[in-house]
Amino acid sequence: MQVSNPFKILLSALVALAAMYMGSSLTPAQNQPNQGAEAKGEACPNDDSGLQLPAGFCATVFADDIGHARHMVAAPSGVLYVNTWSGKYYGNDTPHAGGFLVALQDKSGAGKADVIQRFGETVQSGGAGGTGIGLYRGSIYTEINDRIVRYSLPAGSIVPSGSADTIVSGLPLGGDHPMHPFIINSEGSMYVDVATATNSCQLKNRTLKSPGAAPCTELETRGGIWRYDANKTNQTFSTAERFATGVRNAEGFAIDSSGRVFVTQHGRDQLHANWPDLYKPDQEATLPAEELLVLKPKGDYGWPECYYDAFVQKRVLAPEYGGDGKTIGVCANKIAPAAVFPAHWAPNAMVRYDQKQFPARYRDGVFIAFHGSWNRAPYAQGGYNVVFQPLAGDRASGQCEIFADGFAGAVKSPAKAEHRPSGLAVGPDGSLYVSDDIRGRIYRIVYHGGSEGGAANVTPCPSAAAPAGNPVEVAAEPPEGTQPDAGAAALPVPEGATREMVALGQRIYRGQVGGAACTGCHGESGEGTPLGPDLLGKKWLWSDGSYAGIAKTITEGVSQPKQYRSPMPPMGGAQLTPDQISALAAYVWGLSHRARPNRNELPKSR
Repeated sequence: MQVSNPFKILLSALVALAAMYMGSSLTPAQNQPNQGAEAKGEACPNDDSGLQLPAGFCATVFADDIGHARHMVAAPSGVLYVNTWSGKYYGNDTPHAGGFLVALQDKSGAGKADVIQRFGETVQSGGAGGTGIGLYRGSIYTEINDRIVRYSLPAGSIVPSGSADTIVSGLPLGGDHPMHPFIINSEGSMYVDVATATNSCQLKNRTLKSPGAAPCTELETRGGIWRYDANKTNQTFSTAERFATGVRNAEGFAIDSSGRVFVTQHGRDQLHANWPDLYKPDQEATLPAEELLVLKPKGDYGWPECYYDAFVQKRVLAPEYGGDGKTIGVCANKIAPAAVFPAHWAPNAMVRYDQKQFPARYRDGVFIAFHGSWNRAPYAQGGYNVVFQPLAGDRASGQCEIFADGFAGAVKSPAKAEHRPSGLAVGPDGSLYVSDDIRGRIYRIVYHGGSEGGAANVTPCPSAAAPAGNPVEVAAEPPEGTQPDAGAAALPVPEGATREMVALGQRIYRGQVGGAACTGCHGESGEGTPLGPDLLGKKWLWSDGSYAGIAKTITEGVSQPKQYRSPMPPMGGAQLTPDQISALAAYVWGLSHRARPNRNELPKSR
């Protein structure tokens, strides 16, 4: 923690007095960079978060490096409970010692967790962590593997001393979305997300022009919301408890004051990559919209037959089921969203603000944590922020606002983001907590401003129908040089290829040729992401790393990855010519046969 020197304290006091005398109001940093930065420095002397917030709000790092922090819940005592995750999504790294569940407490009142205790399943007991966590009647409910379990908290302790009771078991695992977020209402109804195993129920997942299964039998056990009784133990997953269908991936849950249950929807990917004859390259980045849904019994929200197009403001028929980007068809009968957001931002958590610390305007709506996109390449990625969506009943009452930004740092991408918002919780004192699942950071956001809360100076979200913009050119890194083609020019060339092929391969890799970018899964410079492996090293899982072996892997794809949860379709889901495959293989070979550039390495948890 930094301590201000006497001069800074005196200067801050004089500036504050002058502002009060002149009747000035603080404006957010986004609108007036210099004044906003000064105001934040005065009002938030201990702000070590690096976040950009509206005027009057401050943030601190409540805890750090606790594991891949996913969803959270705050107890009435102020203790914050966090579920952490492990496994393929995080490169099969080594989890922290102790359980995957973490209890955080600030006993000193300094705004930092000074008590950190772990409990629950461990690697040794067969656990891999999870996402979902909740609090009901004084007990902690949490997702672990294929179960949701309940831990009773003894008096005087913030962690359980006994084993967990199983509430429901047999939840489907595997595929693209193996997590099970949930929420419990005041009567004990527990709504559980059982997300899809595939992108769009294709016969071959994420593969060029593969049609959708008809019927989509995956919908029997995936792609919807199930409802269970949080008061009962030893329930078993079955089709009988399905509450709503056609929901691809609903990670965020919230319940309003009237008892309505809201969920977020991760829209499908790869419209242009898998259907290049029907969709333009920029539509890969702008379709479909992310959604906020109001759950209705037996409601059908359209997946996999339909997706929401914010440009026409309707659900349209998916190409896997005969759609052409314009046809509505059966989608006219699917339930429309309550609000929509830019494509691929990935809404990972949601919470209704039910306390009084924040200005009153934040009590009529929900905060949503957007994990950040990967499928907008070669255009700029988006999300990596927390937004506030105002609501009036079951509908949006206005455009959402960017409430907190700056988590990712200098670059918004899966490979280079420093932090990615994943979970949200509201403390009993009104603080808003945000979790990060890259480095395990927990942020605490508080309000110190006046009653207006900067309502006139908020930063609106971009429209869900905003254009993709211009393709992003990836800057070369040392020792590659700085000329336009330095990256390819500095790479070695495999025998049988030419330097021109390597240069073409670089353009294909970045999505500038061929119709699909490799950067979304493998990183802008081949450094790897949670979705795809590092291409810079010498370890190869599917070939011997030779030029011919790499070309074979690109051509055939990887249908059953060994260390990652999503497959790589042939040619990455694009339609490449033999010459383009050879060029891409030459570029990837070159990446793996050069010395690694000097750069700050991410910690092992990445």
